Amino acid sequence: MHPDAVREAYDAVGEAYGEFRRTDGPETALFDDLLDGLAVRGPILDAGCGDGRRTAAHIVDSRPVVGLDISAAQLRLAGDHVPAVDRVQGDMTTLPLADDSVAGVVAYYAVFHVDRQRHGEVYREFARATKPGGRLLANVSQRPMDGTRSDWLRDGVDMYWSAPGRAKTLSLLDDAGFEVVWERTVRDGLGEQVTFVLCERR
Repeated sequence: MHPDAVREAYDAVGEAYGEFRRTDGPETALFDDLLDGLAVRGPILDAGCGDGRRTAAHIVDSRPVVGLDISAAQLRLAGDHVPAVDRVQGDMTTLPLADDSVAGVVAYYAVFHVDRQRHGEVYREFARATKPGGRLLANVSQRPMDGTRSDWLRDGVDMYWSAPGRAKTLSLLDDAGFEVVWERTVRDGLGEQVTFVLCERR
């Protein structure tokens, strides 16, 4: 799975992604746990922010948000929908951020667009950019998977997913320097059972 293919797909679907997924799904309630009692100062990184309406928009009134996405088109939409967000185009495997520069990371429906052989790189980058005591909130795929869906949201658009499964993901998070605080499964805005983890940077 080449990152350019994911970038091109998200560029191509444009507003269709925002129309596809609710902005107020039950998974947005988990941001309270991310933010409540977070003593570490600094912004929250919204990794794979898309148009920002399902993630950054729920955080920006409490903390500054850096919205990172590989797709320039999605970042433009984020600027339209959540103008207070500081937008950065980049790849999660090589974050264009300084060490210890954020208080936390949100990665919703994002890491599984990276080849699963590189998920360790992503979590190490999240840990590098996060201050000790900071937090990571992310969804976790229960089973290993590699898949492609044709005509995803728009005709002619192929989208790609890849994940090593829950056990391997938890091991990669631990290796990167994150300790799991809780693990929860919720029925998200699409009606799917999705597992999320809240972690703390050691």
